[in-house]
Amino acid sequence: MSDTDPVTPTPVAAAADPAAGPVPPRQTARGGGMDLTQGPIARTLILFALPTLASNILQTLSGSVNSIWVGQFLGESALAATANANIVMFLMFGAFFGFGMAATVLIGQAMGRGDIDAARRATGGVIGLALLFSVVIAVVGWFASDRILHWLKTPPEAFALAHDYLRVTFLAVPASMLSVTLMMASRGAGDAVTPLRFMILAVVLDIAFNPVLILGLGPVPRLGIAGSALATAVAGTISLAGMIGWFYAKNHVLRLRGRELAYLYPKWSELRFIIGRGLPMGAQMLVISGAGLVMVGLVNREGLVTAAAYGATLQLWNYIQMPALAIGAAVSSMAAQNIGAQRWDRVTGVTNSGIAINLVMTGMLIALLLLFDRAALALFLGSGSEAIDVARGIQYIATWTFLPFGTTIVLISTLRANGSVVPPLIILFLSMFPIRLGIYYFGYPIIGSDILWWSFPLSSLASLAMAWIVYRRGGWRGAMERPAAAG
Repeated sequence: MSDTDPVTPTPVAAAADPAAGPVPPRQTARGGGMDLTQGPIARTLILFALPTLASNILQTLSGSVNSIWVGQFLGESALAATANANIVMFLMFGAFFGFGMAATVLIGQAMGRGDIDAARRATGGVIGLALLFSVVIAVVGWFASDRILHWLKTPPEAFALAHDYLRVTFLAVPASMLSVTLMMASRGAGDAVTPLRFMILAVVLDIAFNPVLILGLGPVPRLGIAGSALATAVAGTISLAGMIGWFYAKNHVLRLRGRELAYLYPKWSELRFIIGRGLPMGAQMLVISGAGLVMVGLVNREGLVTAAAYGATLQLWNYIQMPALAIGAAVSSMAAQNIGAQRWDRVTGVTNSGIAINLVMTGMLIALLLLFDRAALALFLGSGSEAIDVARGIQYIATWTFLPFGTTIVLISTLRANGSVVPPLIILFLSMFPIRLGIYYFGYPIIGSDILWWSFPLSSLASLAMAWIVYRRGGWRGAMERPAAAG
């Protein structure tokens, strides 16, 4: 599940002349950001979601291509190893993600009132927090890799490979986390182009470096699966360095110079809001990550073939969920602007449009996947793999779960837009743990391992029901608690 960087609400624009026709989304003067309080709702929502969707596609494409390299060059054991390691990384980033989202509120508020120094203070504070957090995670992860993989019950055939991959990945955490944090801060200031530009750079380099380091092409030594992790690390580091250089070369509004470098030591005035608001949002990511870890452990119990099939299936599901995540992010920002502008008449329209657009886009992707599932799975597993039939079974049972999942994302994104972050956390926890695990433990003796895959749509329907009740009857429509200005 994903959220969006908050956008500072803008005043309601003067009414347009009805004879002039629909008003297109207006570009503000700040970083090309849109004024989302006017214009046709559906069209505005689609246009605003496109940059996020593009970033999601690039990020997922990079992971998919890397999995293809690993699966084709190193086999099913290596693919299962990367699936085990990647879910650990998602957990680590989920722990910090909420703080980054909360920091963008401070940045957006400061930019909205023209206080550039406050925006830079918030940027420095969250970057300093990210650096401290990521270094601790890298050190602890390096020494705890074996324990983590044992806890996940990683198949013995994949354990050594997963160990090598995970350790190198932990070393790359500081650069990766700083890059993500800087991109979120940039979007909070209204600049979505710079993050996309350097996401493209990172993806291109990652895809190019993978075969070179895995196979040892030219003078480069053959590193195997560790080479795949190292390729991602090197590409991310180069992209981060390039983005920092770009900030200074273009005199970006968030660049820090001279005395401003002291902002990297965050003050309590910034941390109080970042931590207080970020903890529930970060906890949502931890719930999702924790559920993913539990599911990997349950899948690993079924053996290497099932683990490899699940790993390939997750790669395809990453694409299926992209419209929901991008539209949810756009709904959250668009609803927030309209709530801030007291345009409650548009908030319901934003939510309804988001649900409709997501159902159409996600439904089309599901249909395409089920039509061409064998060819798609063969990219990751090889055309002769026995895991393909297992993966196809997973697809037929569980892929439709992304229809209720996407609707839930839109509803929760609307709740978050007015500062309601606790109800989504409760909904996620209930659906991911007691409900999903209950379905598994009660259903396994009856239908066997297929209950793993049935637990996805059934728990998604439960979360949708809860989100709908909160959306329709909850008190989230009250006045939003605004963050205090840093200083």
